[in-house]
Parts: sequence; C-alpha cells; structure tokens
Amino acid sequence: MRPIDLAREHGLSAQAIRNYDDAGIFPPTGRSEFGYRNYTPLHALALRAFLSLRKGHGHQQATAIMAATNDGDIESAYRLIDSAHAELLTERGTHREVAAALGALSSAGREPIGGSALTVGELAHRIGVHAATLRSWESAGILSPERDGVTGYRRYGPDCVRDAEIARQLRRGSFPLQQVARFVGVLHTSGGHDALATFLNSWQGRLRTRSRHLLSGAAQFDAYLTQLDQAAC
Repeated sequence: MRPIDLAREHGLSAQAIRNYDDAGIFPPTGRSEFGYRNYTPLHALALRAFLSLRKGHGHQQATAIMAATNDGDIESAYRLIDSAHAELLTERGTHREVAAALGALSSAGREPIGGSALTVGELAHRIGVHAATLRSWESAGILSPERDGVTGYRRYGPDCVRDAEIARQLRRGSFPLQQVARFVGVLHTSGGHDALATFLNSWQGRLRTRSRHLLSGAAQFDAYLTQLDQAAC
C-alpha cells in the first residue's frame, strides 16, 4: 500500500502517514526500488492502534507507546499504559473529594455564611496554602477580599473564605486558575447549585469518556500486538 492508501481510511493526508512513520508509530517500512514507502496490513493495524490510543492517552503518549513497541521495548509501552490508568484513577478520587467538598461548601448557594473575617495568614493556615497562593488567586479574580479601613490589610469575609475553599479543591484537581475563576464567578451569579451540578456532571462525563477511550485503545493495541507476535513467528 502507498501512504495515501493507508491514509484514506482515516481521512488523513499522505504527509501525515509519512510523519507518523518517521515518529516510529509504524514497524519497519519497506521501500520500492525507487525509494517509495510500501505499507502492509500490519502497518494499517498499527495506524488504527495509534489513532485509538491517542483518544485516551493523547498524541505524545500514544506516539511513545507505539515507538517503544516497535523498538521492541514492550515493557516501556506497558508502563506508559499503566501510568494513564493510574492517573485516571487518581483523578476519579479527586473528583469524589471535590464533589463532596463543593457540595458542602456551596449548599447554601448565595446565602451569606456566618463567621468573622480572616486575615491572609489565618485563611492560608485554615486551607493549608501559602499566603502568596491567596494573593495569586486574588490576581486571577478568584478572591476579592476587603481591605481594613485603618491598616489596609486584606480581610477575607465568609463568602471569600468559601471561595478559597472551593479554589483549593479545584486546584487539587489540577484545574487552571482561569477555569477556577470562571467557575467561582458562575457560582456567584447563578445561585450556585445549578452551576455546581453542571460542573461536576461535565467532569464526570469527561472521566467516563476517557475510560472508554482507554479501553478501546487497549483493544486495538492488543490486536496489533497479536499480529506482531504472529509476524515474529
């Protein structure tokens, strides 16, 4: 098969196939007497495995898995696959923690929370972060502390404390500051509960989708490994 023959099944370009070949995604490729690349059904299977792996692992890691396999380093490929599943399991645990924490923290929606205002040091100690972290959250628009009229020091009222608690949980889930700021803003304007449910459901949906992609990628990769074993016999 020519590069274009391999590419057509997936709506790719012939150049993309050559790029994948150069990246090690395919097993060794034969050449014609004129130097053209010749592909076989094994290469077609490798491409299907790579494209399926890419959905769950991302382009870089899927490339590394295929390249290690084609180099004969199957243990490295397995370690990369295992790391993705371990990462997903960790994120599922984080999702549960965030869901529990946000559910408690935002259960009052826009209702005011009781309690006195905290200093930056008191709030940092309460949620287990550095004072500099709180200031960076303020710069990102996540927190809006008031200022003491006499000293000018920051004062974090009950609602601000709640936002800091939410930010801490989301940052533990590796959410970027801009996304945390958007979520906190939505909580303020929407009444809290609906935005929280949408956010958590969307996150859960992404976890489920990635789980399916990892499963389908594993199936295609296993089919490729089976053919490699047979070809080696």
